[in-house]
Amino acid sequence: MKQFKRIITTISLIVSANIFSQTYKYENLNKFLKYIENNNLGVGSVSICKNNKVIYNKNFGQKNIKNLKFNNNTKYHVGSVTKMITATLIFKLIENKQLKLEDKLSDFYPQIPNSEIITIKNLLEHSSGLGSYVVKDGDVWVTKKVPENEIFDLIIKQGVNFQPNEQIKYSNSAYYLLTKILEQKYSKSYDKIFSEEIAKPLNLKNTFSIKSNPKNIFDPYKFINNEWTKLKEEIYFPNVIGVGDIVSTPNDLNIFINSLFKNKIVKKETLETMTPILGKENWGRGMSVWDFDGRIFYGHGGDTLGSHALIIYNVENNLSISYNTNGERIPKEEFIKYIVYSLFGNDFKFPEIK
Repeated sequence: MKQFKRIITTISLIVSANIFSQTYKYENLNKFLKYIENNNLGVGSVSICKNNKVIYNKNFGQKNIKNLKFNNNTKYHVGSVTKMITATLIFKLIENKQLKLEDKLSDFYPQIPNSEIITIKNLLEHSSGLGSYVVKDGDVWVTKKVPENEIFDLIIKQGVNFQPNEQIKYSNSAYYLLTKILEQKYSKSYDKIFSEEIAKPLNLKNTFSIKSNPKNIFDPYKFINNEWTKLKEEIYFPNVIGVGDIVSTPNDLNIFINSLFKNKIVKKETLETMTPILGKENWGRGMSVWDFDGRIFYGHGGDTLGSHALIIYNVENNLSISYNTNGERIPKEEFIKYIVYSLFGNDFKFPEIK
């Protein structure tokens, strides 16, 4: 009788798994990515994980770039996805009682405007009022090596746009300062902190801070005169350590965000603090929220001058989607919407060819 019950239970689990897996429309996603590739609308990779297991993995568009060489270990610049990693490292310090959300920026950098009232929490959630040092006089200026003192001088010169907690405005300067606080607290460089605290424990073999001198990285491309052309200029990534310097693969990014939401990096209570309050916040303390017709995802996006990334996680389905591109013609926020709609079988029209 017990054996019979075990057989019935096993069959039920198999049937349930099959029914559930059929809710994902891989054929729709294949058609969408094929359309993108055939019409030269993008170049990149998509990886999808459920319960921390890869259920979909596909590259697209690479064949349209002449003489492009790549493999499964070729990395993408992920831009500000780096900030979610930096926030996670800050929260590890908070869990270890080496830092508090209420600590003031003046404890570390009293020369920064409003530092006596800006908290670590303000820096994490973009409510500090500080500006964005990567842009000067309306242009991205960190494309060449910039001394640290010049960056600090610009942060001070840019001042504050509002008082802490009055507004939410994305701040690269805030995360630059958080990175420097991390390095002070650990007495180590950011690349070593990341390697020891996150990369090695999670066995992320293809994710590195730029100071680790990673190899095998996709170059960025732009579609010019009906062909993909390598960009002549990119960000000088040592200028944006902890802000936008990480390189990774879609599979590694999925491992990271799954581990984060399964409390393998920080505690459940910590994750709840990081996560935006649904209906009240668009930004939490290190991640944002996406709502696709009621399907809620949390995560972070990133942009360099030529590469873009989005990594998002849906708690209800234990599902993560990682999208990376080094040849963008459709903004990443719109592209990820097409991915989600394809996967779940929503009706939508393919993007128009312009």
